[in-house]
Amino acid sequence: MKTKVVAALAATMAVGATCAFAANPFVDVPSDSWAYKSVVELADAGIIQGVDGQYFQGNRNITRYEAAEMVAKAMAHMDKASVEQRALINKLADEYADELNNLGVRVSALENRVGNVKLTGDARIRYRYQSEGDKFKDANGNEKVVNNKRTNDNSWDYRVRIRANAQVNDRTKVTYGITTGVRSFADNGPASSENNVTTDLANVDYNFGGNNWDLLVGRYEYDMGNGHGYGFLYGDTFDGAQLQYHNDKFAATAGYGKFKESLMAGDKDYDGVKTGYGELDGFFGGGRVAGSAVGVYYNDYTVAGGSHRTAKDEFSFDDSWGAYASVNFGKWNALANYEKYNSTDSKDNDPEVWVGRLTYGAANFATPKSWDAWVEYLNADDGFADDDGTFMGSTYSWRDDSLLNNVKSWGVGVDYTFAKNAQFQVMQSFATSAKKGDADPGEETRAQFVFVF
Repeated sequence: MKTKVVAALAATMAVGATCAFAANPFVDVPSDSWAYKSVVELADAGIIQGVDGQYFQGNRNITRYEAAEMVAKAMAHMDKASVEQRALINKLADEYADELNNLGVRVSALENRVGNVKLTGDARIRYRYQSEGDKFKDANGNEKVVNNKRTNDNSWDYRVRIRANAQVNDRTKVTYGITTGVRSFADNGPASSENNVTTDLANVDYNFGGNNWDLLVGRYEYDMGNGHGYGFLYGDTFDGAQLQYHNDKFAATAGYGKFKESLMAGDKDYDGVKTGYGELDGFFGGGRVAGSAVGVYYNDYTVAGGSHRTAKDEFSFDDSWGAYASVNFGKWNALANYEKYNSTDSKDNDPEVWVGRLTYGAANFATPKSWDAWVEYLNADDGFADDDGTFMGSTYSWRDDSLLNNVKSWGVGVDYTFAKNAQFQVMQSFATSAKKGDADPGEETRAQFVFVF
């Protein structure tokens, strides 16, 4: 790259240079040169130093390392830059990220620089098939099947999500996201407003107290289990506020808000479910993100302005609690998760769920040819679905509705990163049986391509 090209770009970044009478430090830059003013301002700001402190050598090719040094110095003046200048600095910082890392400007610093707006997202193409379950007769004598068997017409679907992450300052981040939702390839077009692109993320995240405290307000993704458990009942869009204290050993979380997806969002005859929740987590052997973890969590539910409903086709839980343990040992991870839901009408209707999963390896989107394999067991009481068999929540689980309620079932799966940011995932249930009644649901096969960007 020519120095004069970098100088032309850097001229817009000389945000710390305001003195019009700064002395020219380079003997080879005459006062009548087209680049004279920019070079003097850049030198005065400390962004360029020239060669041996005396010569600019404007026609010399410079290395990427030298260009990265200029970008690093421009980043130091980021707080004085305009919106346009910040955008250019961010673009150059992304281009020279590796060199900046070598200079000691770590990736975390790049991601948190003021004015940074980063677009990310993912796309999923999915195939699902469920064999026909056992037949039974309902109360009116009509013959039914415990699950809606998927045909070739509705087995294939897709979803695309885009996220914009804006770093406002060193403590505040704004996130906005949109999603297509799950769209069947059999659809010729949007059949209803539910098939339109919707906002699934819109929140402000504020860190304070030495970055140990975190306040999240707006529309975010709420996971019962805080990302470490199985995510049985819910892991989706949620409108609320959450306060968390955390360090490498411990986290305490409290929040309140309203579920925005599934029957819990009010798809039946009520206005939707709200919850106040709390969670305590402990971390060991690797910290809060990559280490082992144990935790307990509690939810207190209210429906339609504070009341609880008891009808079968409506949400009828008063509260729930759960506990999990996720333990790493070598390349293995063992997860155990238990949840109990207390109904409003009778203790006899308090369903429980047990989940266990054993995983070997780790399929990392950033690491081609990385993979993992897992086996899981799920035991869920009757009570998590309405009379039509529709699951109440919007779960993290890969299973269809009929394999999440009144069921004991095993599952296996493999995840393989076949290229950077591209992964193939396959899952299969087996030995599935109903806990009550004689009708067993059919087995589910699921395969999907997931791309992140």
